[in-house]
Amino acid sequence: MNSDPILETRGLVKDFKGFVAVDDVNLSVRRGSIHALIGPNGAGKTTCFNLLTKFLEPSSGQIWFEGVDITKEKPAQVARRGMVRSFQISSTFPNMSVLENVRVALQPTLGTAYNFWRSSRTLSQLDARCMELLDEVGLASFSHLTAAELPYGRKRALEIATTLAMDPKLMLLDEPTQGMSHEDVDIVTDLIRKVAANRTVLMVEHNMAVVGKIADIITVLQFGSVIAEGPYAEVSRNPQVLEAYMGSADVELEGIHG
Repeated sequence: MNSDPILETRGLVKDFKGFVAVDDVNLSVRRGSIHALIGPNGAGKTTCFNLLTKFLEPSSGQIWFEGVDITKEKPAQVARRGMVRSFQISSTFPNMSVLENVRVALQPTLGTAYNFWRSSRTLSQLDARCMELLDEVGLASFSHLTAAELPYGRKRALEIATTLAMDPKLMLLDEPTQGMSHEDVDIVTDLIRKVAANRTVLMVEHNMAVVGKIADIITVLQFGSVIAEGPYAEVSRNPQVLEAYMGSADVELEGIHG
C-alpha cells in the first residue's frame, strides 16, 4: 500500500436546503488500499459517494483525484480518469450471456460505443479479454450462462467484472454484500480482496465482519461528519463509534451489521 493519496476531499459539504448531509468531510484514500466508509443509516455515506462521482455537486469544498481538482467535472470525465463506481456500469443484461455482458462493457475499447447491432464477428475480438476478466472474478466456467441464471453472489461478481472492464484506478463499491447469504458474502469478500491487489477500492459497507476482514482503513460518518478514522482494531473500540451504532459505549462492535 502506497502512502500517496489517490483521492482526497477537502472540506466537502452538501447542503440540501438547510439539511447538511455531508459536513466538512476531509477524506484521504491511499493508493493501493481498501478503504471502507461506514456509519449508521442516514450518516451521509451514499451522498458522499454521489459527490465523489459527481452525481451531486458539492455545496462547498474540493475533490482531488491523482493530484487534479475534479470538483467541477462531469461524471463521464471522472470515469474516464479511472474512478469508477460499480453501479454506473454494473446493471447486468439478464437475457444476455455472462460473456456478452462483459463484452458490452468492453466495447468502448473498440471505439464502437454500445452498438448492439455490430456483428458478432467484429465483437469476438474482445472475447479473450472477456475471459481474462471472468477468470479474475471466478466466472470463467459460467461464461455461457445467461446473467439471469447466476446465483445472487455470482451476479455481483459479474457486476465487478464489468466494472473492471473499464480498467479503473479506483473502484467505488456501494454495499457490495447487501442482501447476501453468508456463503455469497464470503465469495464477494474474497473477490474484493483479490481484485484490490493491483487497485484501490473505496467501499460503503454495512457488514462489519466484512469491513474488519478486508479494510485497511475505515472512516466512520455520523450525521454527515467524520467521527473516527483508522484501522478496524482501533475504530471498533472507539467509544464515539460504539455510541453511534449501538447507543452505548459499553458494547462490542465485532460482527455488528449496522
